[in-house]
Amino acid sequence: MIRLCLLMLLALPLRGAEAKIYKVLPTFIDKEGRHSLSPSLYERDAYQAQLRKHPEQRAGLRFDVHWKAHASPALKLRIDIRGTKDNEPTNFSAETPVKPPRLFGKWSAVMVRGDDYGRIGELRSCQATLLDREQVIADQKSFLW
Repeated sequence: MIRLCLLMLLALPLRGAEAKIYKVLPTFIDKEGRHSLSPSLYERDAYQAQLRKHPEQRAGLRFDVHWKAHASPALKLRIDIRGTKDNEPTNFSAETPVKPPRLFGKWSAVMVRGDDYGRIGELRSCQATLLDREQVIADQKSFLW
């Protein structure tokens, strides 16, 4: 009887892991496209503090997103941004196609530069959304969203 139950469990199809966004890390990038001067996390945080104090050194935003999802040929990562410019609210969206990780989660970056970055102004909040075709399969919102 126990063998029959085990055999039936093995015959059931394994279900893939649910889609999830673990973390969204927004960082400024400078005019040379860097978000840090070295691979050190301490150096990255120090450079980000410098870029926060000196907006004239910034050239864009980079959103590093840690996520996982089932295999699909049509996965996209979208970042929705709310900002303020000249005391007026601004909204912006950027998206990029992504490939699913093999086993564990994956980090992907979405960049906003140039005129698009200039239209946002100061970043106030953001939302990362993982889409399979046009269906939302995971999302994460910042505190002020």
